[in-house]
Amino acid sequence: MSSENEPAGGGADDAPPEQLALIRETVRRAKTPRAKPRTWRGAALAKERPVARVLVDKGVLHLDRYFDYAVPEELDGEAQPGVRVRVRFGAGRHRVRDGRREGGGLIDGFLIERLAESDYSGPLAALAQVVSPERILDEELLGLVRAVADRYAGSVADVLQLAVPPRNARAEKRPSPQPLPPPAPPEPGSWTRYEQGAAFVAALAAGSAPRAVWNALPGPQWADELARAVTATLASGRGALVVLPDGRAVARVDAALTALLGEGRHAVLTADAGPEKRYAQWLAVRRGAVRAVVGTRAAMFAPVRDLGLVALWDDGDDSHSEPHAPQPHAREVLLLRAAQDRCAFLLGAWNCTVDAAQLVETGWARPLVAAREQVRAAAPLVRTVGDQDLARDEAARAARLPTLAWQVVRDGLRHGPVLVQVPRRGYVPRMACASCRTPARCRHCAGPLEGQESASALRCGWCGREEGDWHCPECGGFRLRAQVVGARRTAEELGRAFPAVPVRTSGREQVLDTVSQAPALVVSTPGAEPVAEGGYTAALLLDGWAMLGRPDLRAGEDALRRWLAAASLVRPQSAGGTVVAIAEPTLRPVQALVRWDPVGHAVRELGERAELGFPPVSRMAAVTGPPEAVAGFLRAVELPGEAEVLGPVPLPVTAEGRPRRVGAPPPGEHWERALVRVPPGRGAVLAGALKTAQAARTARTARGSRGSEEAVWVRIDPPDIG
Repeated sequence: MSSENEPAGGGADDAPPEQLALIRETVRRAKTPRAKPRTWRGAALAKERPVARVLVDKGVLHLDRYFDYAVPEELDGEAQPGVRVRVRFGAGRHRVRDGRREGGGLIDGFLIERLAESDYSGPLAALAQVVSPERILDEELLGLVRAVADRYAGSVADVLQLAVPPRNARAEKRPSPQPLPPPAPPEPGSWTRYEQGAAFVAALAAGSAPRAVWNALPGPQWADELARAVTATLASGRGALVVLPDGRAVARVDAALTALLGEGRHAVLTADAGPEKRYAQWLAVRRGAVRAVVGTRAAMFAPVRDLGLVALWDDGDDSHSEPHAPQPHAREVLLLRAAQDRCAFLLGAWNCTVDAAQLVETGWARPLVAAREQVRAAAPLVRTVGDQDLARDEAARAARLPTLAWQVVRDGLRHGPVLVQVPRRGYVPRMACASCRTPARCRHCAGPLEGQESASALRCGWCGREEGDWHCPECGGFRLRAQVVGARRTAEELGRAFPAVPVRTSGREQVLDTVSQAPALVVSTPGAEPVAEGGYTAALLLDGWAMLGRPDLRAGEDALRRWLAAASLVRPQSAGGTVVAIAEPTLRPVQALVRWDPVGHAVRELGERAELGFPPVSRMAAVTGPPEAVAGFLRAVELPGEAEVLGPVPLPVTAEGRPRRVGAPPPGEHWERALVRVPPGRGAVLAGALKTAQAARTARTARGSRGSEEAVWVRIDPPDIG
């Protein structure tokens, strides 16, 4: 404010005493403003190693390299390898003053190393600021990030966004606790149920690095068994990392570890913890104060000191696949860590994926399974209801469930809760003609018509229009039936059939963690099943054909995984536990469920994929985008000679108002997808070729030589290849 604009009567000295006290208190409490990043014009440079090699936070592929900056003398002490820095990026050669490049926008980065001189011949810009002296990026983590970027044809900056959580100043200022001494080796506990279980735990405690694919027995003991493997690794003086699919699984393993080790021995890394707590836990791991980590997908990069064990639970769960670029899978990241750190590896689940079976078939890992007697003792009785049974069942034609299912539910409710797994949420997600089974479609956009809970009219699942006068275009019929009944409709029908029994639902809107052992009907979508105290007395697996009929290579494997996850919560057959699957009993996944043989199913699937050249035997990449862009990309990329291009084929158009899946086209746009397949051992060459071609495209777009080229998405090992 200029003097002529000052209020009459003078300045602050003429203010009343109360106002002066308020001004002084305000100034006293005000924090010192942080200095803005400088250009360091004319500032002297560091006398030793005046060049800083920086990885800038730019995810574009053509900038996936290091850039050199000058180190001002004032930043010499703080500018150490591994710290966060801010630099000016984007200034041209012509913007030079006093021998120093200036201009450009401020951008975050990581200081990788200090050098005596630069191999860049032009003038260097100076580091603008050292954000924090905390050294958070070491050579081990950087090597892992680089390996993941190369594996998935991505940039190091993108992977670092996944590996290092955002900085929190308050958490960084707090000291981490002092590390505790190694605990005593644990007893094998329930690991004795497996043929080599006790030997596996003993090998971890002795400092060895065994690699195992663990087919867990049904029941809740898996969390305690994981905790004992972690405790054995800590007893050897090494660190351990466990990655789980969701927060509920993390809570179970967290409770098991606390019961074995007490507080302060492990850190929990989940997004639910909040930014400050999560960063504080991450720093405790980085500083070596905590040697064990339990967390969800983001914890796969946790910087555990002296890593001795990496463990993954339920690798077939979709949550282990990162949706952000370059979309790595937790299983592959932990495999890279096991090879890089030469540590133990444990892949466990009730199911066995084809990828896990390949690790055993190639000899990279050993199977960790129980004898058939143990499996029969722990598993419930599994019964099936197929199409022929439904055709002969009068009750099944008129009601939601066949007679066998009603009987199992009625008997089970006498002794405890009953689980009902429904593959769809909502009320009546899909409708069809009752006479000819033709799907009911919207007359405006051909989207699927859905039944509503509180209205007689149908509503389109794509455009939202209501349809009050529908008739079948094939047979002219006016009657409708549900193709797949949702969880809420199932709960409503079960509530009418058993009016004296409480009905609870668990799904996307509200996921239950546990339920009591009191009689109740628990209707759940796959993956949201709560744990019952003492186990469920029975479980119904409805609409099995809906999961088996998906047009996906992994449909059978995924259906079996979801069935086993629900059936594993049921009491053993000796305690009256029964599972009823509404699915054709002659199908291979259903037979594997009845025999409780997920390993045999995975081995047979692996053999068929080897004959057909499908993943995981081969390596595959998906190239997705507008037709002209995909065609131009495939012409430009220098694929290895063994590569085989499948397609391109058109993708389903994303309807307006519908949620867009990762890699799906924007609403209303027509995209295509091509699959590129190479034999085993050539995956790295394929990823390198695709990354080079994608970098060339982004460089041309940045220079404006071809305008703004349409985007092309490249994904290595896509989980859904049709």
